Amino acid sequence: MSGRDLVVLGTASQVPTRSRNHNGYLLRWDREAILFDPGEGTQRQLTFAGVSAGRINRICLTHLHGDHCLGLPGILQRLALDASADEIPIHFPASGAPYVERLCDASIGRRQAVRLDPVPVTGGLVEEGPPLRITALPLDHRVDTLGWRLEEPASRHFLRSELEALGLAGPAVGELERRGWVEHGGRRINVEDVSEIRRGMAVAVVMDTRACDNAVALAERADLLLCEATFLESEVDLAVGYGHLTAREAATIAREAGVGQLVLTHLSSRYPSAEGHLREAAEVFPDVVVAEDLTIIDIARAPEG
Repeated sequence: MSGRDLVVLGTASQVPTRSRNHNGYLLRWDREAILFDPGEGTQRQLTFAGVSAGRINRICLTHLHGDHCLGLPGILQRLALDASADEIPIHFPASGAPYVERLCDASIGRRQAVRLDPVPVTGGLVEEGPPLRITALPLDHRVDTLGWRLEEPASRHFLRSELEALGLAGPAVGELERRGWVEHGGRRINVEDVSEIRRGMAVAVVMDTRACDNAVALAERADLLLCEATFLESEVDLAVGYGHLTAREAATIAREAGVGQLVLTHLSSRYPSAEGHLREAAEVFPDVVVAEDLTIIDIARAPEG
């Protein structure tokens, strides 16, 4: 199974609305399926999205406020019901361990049938990979909160124009890849002559936080940044007080980090539509969308430069 996309399961902050469920985001990266911040109703949202919970093979929590974690018990019981055989790592801020323990044993059920690997995190490298290198950095919220960065390793890519110019094709290219050089046309051709090292694609997840350096560091040259935008600039004082971002601040992070695409989420229920968020962010960063529940966003490689 291949493909790289983000399944948006919920986009509301604090309380769900008629059109926005609590948080929930599933990153599908080839055979990986990483669930972020399952709020209430995430199990049902997966059904609406046509995604099997059995695909989930890793869970990451940014923090332990209820709108980011209260769907975890249902997800675990669904995995137990589906008899998921793989061990599932669950990463979370270390100070939230007591809450995670209670969420994992929140009811009488078959949670014990799920093989969990709880991994408390304070920051730094979480998983070396492959296929994905996962790092976390602390953000600036009212409770301990982590932002996440997921990045594939850099890899060598052949340059078609260079291969064609030298008349290299088929088995000769395979040999070049295996050995690092070939004799062709009376000369030695090294793999470096017809290829380049290309950075791996990256995704950043920045949830509840004030504007801070770590948010920019996580998003550095990411192909996609999923970022909270709870408020508009007209409520910037509320944003600062509650430890959140405005749409303009989220767009500023995207611009400073040089990301490919910005996806805004975690919208306050005080706003009847997302038009203001889109307009405000687009004034700062052009490639922006406001996430809607049950949409699927393809992750494309950002242009170099």
